[in-house]
Amino acid sequence: MPEMDTTQGPQSPDPMRNFQFRLEIPGVARGHFTEVSGLGVRVHPIRYREGGIGQIVRTMPGPVDYAEVTLRYGLIRDAELWTWMQATIQGRVERRNVSVMMLDSDGTTEALRWNLFNAWPCEWQGAPLDALGRDVAVELLRLSFDQLERV
Repeated sequence: MPEMDTTQGPQSPDPMRNFQFRLEIPGVARGHFTEVSGLGVRVHPIRYREGGIGQIVRTMPGPVDYAEVTLRYGLIRDAELWTWMQATIQGRVERRNVSVMMLDSDGTTEALRWNLFNAWPCEWQGAPLDALGRDVAVELLRLSFDQLERV
């Protein structure tokens, strides 16, 4: 009976940890994001009746819709993300290619990457303030984008 290879190689079947990730946004030096959510794509089905067979409804792929991605990050004095949002508010949409990288168990090696092409901020929410709270102030920035690629 052949022995099973128990070493973990680059294609390890173990699931990745969701807390080891990094973001790259051109023009934004900070990298302290606490959460990335909403990565997704949907192809809307188009329904049609096939000629001659009135009772059968078939489907075919329709428009592609990319979900908006939400970034959460600890509030700091640096205003790079707010400046990017402010440009959109003023009608100067600055599209940037954003990358979300999952990291290997060592926390430094890139294992997986999603590229969001032509991303721009479409929503910002300030951190809730509470005079009795002790939590870190966390802001939210939501991005809209044209295309998603998994590398």
